[in-house]
Amino acid sequence: RLAYDIAMHIAASAPDYVSKDQVPEEVLERERKIFYEQIKDLGKPDKVVEKIVEGKLQKRFSEVCLYDQPYVRDPDKTVGELIKEAISKFNENIRVSRFARFKLGE
Repeated sequence: RLAYDIAMHIAASAPDYVSKDQVPEEVLERERKIFYEQIKDLGKPDKVVEKIVEGKLQKRFSEVCLYDQPYVRDPDKTVGELIKEAISKFNENIRVSRFARFKLGE
């Protein structure tokens, strides 16, 4: 049932990566640069700007990384938390190593 639920979540939420670790460095730097450009003109100190940029990156991860996305059937927990619960329940090492998502019409 867990595999089915995660597959349905992937179909509905269209994540790009399984986890933050899989986000390519160039994508990470590009996103960081975009957020920095958006915020730098606010006149905030550099430390504050960095914290804001990191917060925006975390929010972005929750949109594009499967483990960080709110679970469709229970938005109060992430898919990663759902998997951790299953690990403790079944006492097995469970992880998503990769996925493929097909979209009709494209």
